[in-house]
Order: sequence, then structure tokens, then C-alpha cells
Amino acid sequence: MMVLSALVLGKAFYLQRIDGDYWRNLGDSLHQRVEELDAERGTIYSADGSMLSTSVPQFDIYIDFGAEGLREKGGYRFTENLDSLCINLAMLFKDQDAAAYKRQLRLAYRNKSRYYPLKKKVSFADYQQLRKFPLVRLGRYKSGFITEVHTKRLTPFGLLANRTIGLARANAQNVGLERTYDSLLKGTTGKRLVRQITGGAFVPIEGTEIEPEKGKDIITTIDVNIQDIAENALLKKLIENEATHGTCIVMEVKTGKVKAIANLARQSDGSYWESYNYAITASEPGSTFKLATMLAVLEDKHVTLNSHVNLEGGVWQVGRRTVFDSEKHDKFDVTVKEAFARSSNVGMAKLVTQYYSRNPSAFVNHLKRLRFDQYSGIDLLGESKPVIKTPQNKSWSGVTLPWMSFGYEVMVSPLQTLMLYNAVANEGKMMRPHLVTAIMKDGEVVKEILPEVLEEKICSPETLKQLKLALEEVMTGTGGTGRSLWTPHYTIAGKTGTSLVANGSRGYADHIYQSSFAGYFPANDPQYSCIVVIRNKPHALRYYGGVVAGPVFREVADKIYALKIEEMNSVRAKWKKDSSVYRNPGYKKEIEDVLRQLSIEHAAKAGENEWALVGTEKGKVYLNEIQVPKDSVPDVTGMALKDALYLLENRGYVVKVRGAGKVRSQSAPTTVGKKKIITIELQ
Repeated sequence: MMVLSALVLGKAFYLQRIDGDYWRNLGDSLHQRVEELDAERGTIYSADGSMLSTSVPQFDIYIDFGAEGLREKGGYRFTENLDSLCINLAMLFKDQDAAAYKRQLRLAYRNKSRYYPLKKKVSFADYQQLRKFPLVRLGRYKSGFITEVHTKRLTPFGLLANRTIGLARANAQNVGLERTYDSLLKGTTGKRLVRQITGGAFVPIEGTEIEPEKGKDIITTIDVNIQDIAENALLKKLIENEATHGTCIVMEVKTGKVKAIANLARQSDGSYWESYNYAITASEPGSTFKLATMLAVLEDKHVTLNSHVNLEGGVWQVGRRTVFDSEKHDKFDVTVKEAFARSSNVGMAKLVTQYYSRNPSAFVNHLKRLRFDQYSGIDLLGESKPVIKTPQNKSWSGVTLPWMSFGYEVMVSPLQTLMLYNAVANEGKMMRPHLVTAIMKDGEVVKEILPEVLEEKICSPETLKQLKLALEEVMTGTGGTGRSLWTPHYTIAGKTGTSLVANGSRGYADHIYQSSFAGYFPANDPQYSCIVVIRNKPHALRYYGGVVAGPVFREVADKIYALKIEEMNSVRAKWKKDSSVYRNPGYKKEIEDVLRQLSIEHAAKAGENEWALVGTEKGKVYLNEIQVPKDSVPDVTGMALKDALYLLENRGYVVKVRGAGKVRSQSAPTTVGKKKIITIELQ
């Protein structure tokens, strides 16, 4: 027995003193693990710097009542600070009184709770106050307070471009830009070591953290004002017509920048929400597709706008099927231009059948050149694949070609249709639509995304000219389907569209129509292109593109024109240089310093004004002081940008700058909301 006891004691001594560290480390490893720390997600900005989607920190607060600093000397720190701490907690969170907090914290202290959850999802503002409270301000080791930081993704503008921006969600598939640029936005994950304590909770081990790296920010092309205009105009019409869903896209003609992309669908309670991106979803486009048909027959020189076509009174038999115009009429022999303006299905079908029935691939090749058989290329995941039939397809029939001519038996997205109209507005140059212009890290641009040309010329200049005239005829011609949208303030070029769409297994029995309008403005100097597509309810009383989608386009165009384009037109006449007299106003002291350093002799008039005008006359340099009245708009023509901004912004104006160099011209002040805006052009 004595020998056995000696062996047991010897083994115990050996395990504690010799192998103790090994077994303790092994025990710790069985109760420790590495946790990943999510990085702060990058922010998505609008074109003007407004936050469209950002991460807001939230804090979970725990208390380790077993912390040595909290329990030393009989827990005097806890006892001395408990009352004042509880009073402050009750005042901050307002969820219970100080006495309730005191009872809970005393009980947790008595039980030596190692990871007591005090409060979760605390805002940053509340957390900043909490850090100043008694006991908490002593630090983690003396107070036992432990903070875990989480982030919550917010879209400050709510519904605005919600589907396009997307939302980063845990345990769910992201959508929109959040999904497309996820690898850049999410940053680099960090790590930390945590140890399991009594009760199964895991406590971070101090000093084991590898800090996560914040994600990059992205700057989008979205203009918050234009997006708001598009969404409100679309929403108003959807409610009025009790429509199923709709989309509105606004694009900058010369760059392909998508300035607004609104998608709204009717919910079960009758409200509308951005639940799906219809802008990049393919469907039968209807009559807006007739622009592609016109391009084909004009480019191949089969017809001109003045050629004639027989509309057959709006009814034409093709094999066993009949082509109908949307409205009955008594028109027969008309020009191609008038047939397009009236949106005649018969006219387009007869032209395509006459010139391409023997070689349908020639017509299909035009559609391919317009990229209707490809994805649009927009930097947004989730775009549906377009469908352009060819004679090799099994579904090709004797009526496929004529039906394709007016937008049936093809499937393209509203964005793809808009790309064609934008290309016509852009002198035949097709741009890739894009939503992001720059990637930023820590406030610096690390990658700039420039406009990209997909097709230098979609057609010849002669064809392009005729297409523009045809689109303008839709708005101004006697029988033009867009005539009701005409405005005396600026010109619009566009095309209406109305298509009957199938309702699943019920087919076309429910008479569901899709209304659309695509075009650009101002027609004489296109700045923006826009498309509106609305899916109406079954048996809707109003469904024509000109009365459903058209008014949305008109409202969007009116407000953008007032907000953007009219402002550009109000810029003063160009400032011209005169070779005999140069006038360069600026800050007097800086001008004198420059002249002195260059050893230029000059004549100057004494005075106390800060601003002066330097120039030459008859070979002599002069410096005259100028007065800048405080009660009127300063004339900054000829000034450097720094001086112009100083004068105008100090008087409360928001200054928009175009160009580089000196101020060539300035606009009259315009008021948008509460802002007084002046545009200056540099050269």
C-alpha cells in the first residue's frame, strides 16, 4: 500500500510539475477556438457624394464579473460605483429603473457571471455615453466591461433605388450593387481567439486579435434628385392605373451613366416596393422595337422615309394569322415615316416581309449588330438573357419574321431597348450602361471606371438622320402616337409601345398589356435618354403606351429639364478674349506679388479694396481696384476658380463648375429647393 501510494503521489507530482504545461495547454485548446471578425463594409455613394448604403456600428455590452480588477480588495470598485452606474444606465436606456439594474448586477456579481449580457445593439451615440459612466470608464480590466462590435447595413434614402443598390444581409443572397461589388465592399476578414467559460459562452482573449480591413467604397452614377423624380413619377402612375409593376431608367446620353433606375411592384396589401429589377428583365418589347426595324430597312436602302407602304386599313393576313394595328383606321397608302409615327404593326410587318422574307438572316444580323442577342454589359448581376430567334431555331415559323418587326417573338430588357435609343441620340455611338464610376479606399480613388463605347457606329450618318426625323415625327406628326406629350419648352424624340403579354398558363386570355415609351431630350441637343415600361392589370381600361408610360416619361423629362438642362441654357454668352485688351480680375495682394516677382512694372491706383483688375492697354500694364458689392451677385468673369469660389460661396451660393482654366461665363442664380445655384464655365 505504501509503495502504491508513493507511485500515485509521484505520478501526480510529475503531471503537475513536469508535464503540467503540456496538459494545461491541451485543455485550453479543447475549449478555445478562432472566430472570424467581419470587416466594416464599404459605403456606396451617389454621384454627388450622398450615402446610398452604409454600415452603422452597433455594440453588444457584456460584463465579466470574474475579472480580477473588479473583485480585488473585496470588490470595492464594484460596490463604490454600483449606485451611480445603475442611475446612469436607467437614464440612458430607459428600459427599467435604477433599482432593477442594481438587483440584476448584484446577483450577477454574486454568481461570478463571466459573460453577463448587459445590453445588445447599442447605438454608437449611446456607446459613447456609456464609456463615460462610473466603473465603465476605468477600463476593461478594472470594470470587467467587454464590448463586441457589429455593423448594421442601412440605406439612408429608404426606397430610393433600393433594388439597384441592394442590401447586404446575413444568411441570405445579396442583390444589386451590394452583390455585384461584394468582393470589394466586404473587405478582409479578421480573426481572434476566444475561450469557453462556465455556461458555454466564449470570451475573447485579449491580445489575440488580427484586425479586419475595411472594405472599399464605390461611387455610383446615380443622381439622387433624378432617381427621386423617376420613382415618384412612376409610383404615381402605377397607383393611378393599379398596375402590376413598372420600371423607369434614365441614362446620360454621351457617357452611358445610369442616372436613375426605378423598379416598383404591387404588393399584396396594395402598396408598391422595389422587390425585383424589371429594368434588366427580358420581355417582349412591343412597338419600341420598331426603331430597330426602321434602322434595318433604311440602312439597307430598301426604303426612305418618303417611300410608301399600304397599311391595308390596319388589318393584314399573313398565312393563317392576322396582323392588326392597335387601333382601327382607314389608312392605306402612307409614307414609311407616317407608318412609323402611327406605330403601324401592318406597316412594319409588310416592310420586313417584302425585303427580308427570302433572306431573314439579313434582318436578324441587324439585331445582332445592335447587341440585342447579348447582355447589356451593365455592372449589375441578375440580368436575364435576351432571346433573338434565327432561322436555325426550331421555333422559327413563317410568321416569326413579321411578328419580330413590331416587337413580338423577341425577348429583350428595357435597358437593352434604351441602349438603342441612347445610341441614336449619341450620333450612332452605343455606350455600355454603367452604375459605378470609381472605387475608393480611405478617401482616395484606387480605380476609375471610364465610359466605354460598345459600337462606334450602329448605322450610317444618312440612316441616323432619318431615324431622328422619324422619332420626332412620333411627337409632332398629325397621327403621331406621342403627340399628346408634346411640350413647347423643349423637344422630345421618342416612340410609344403597347404589347399584349401572356399570363402564364392562361396565355393571352386576361388581356394584360405592357405599356412603354422610350426616347431622349432635348431632341436638338440630347442630354438624357429614358425608357418607361409598365405592366398593367388584367383588362385595364387604359393601356396604350402614349397614355400610360408616356406621361411618366414627360414628367421625368420636365423635371430634369427644369433641374439640369435649363440651368445649362441659362449660362451667359461666352466670354471672348480680345487681343488688344486683357482683363484679369483677382485678389489684389496676390496679383501684386506675381507682378513683383516677375519684375513687371505696373501702374496702380491706391485704395483699400481687396480686389483688382490687371490688364494691358497700349503696351502698358495697369492695376485698378474694383469694388465687389455685398448686396448683389459678384461678377467673377475672368477670375481664377479659387477667387470665384471664394466670392460666390461666401455669399451663400452653391457653385457648379464646368471645364478648366479661368471663368469664361457664369449663369444667373437659380433656386432649387433652398439652394441658390450658380453655374460657372471655365476655359
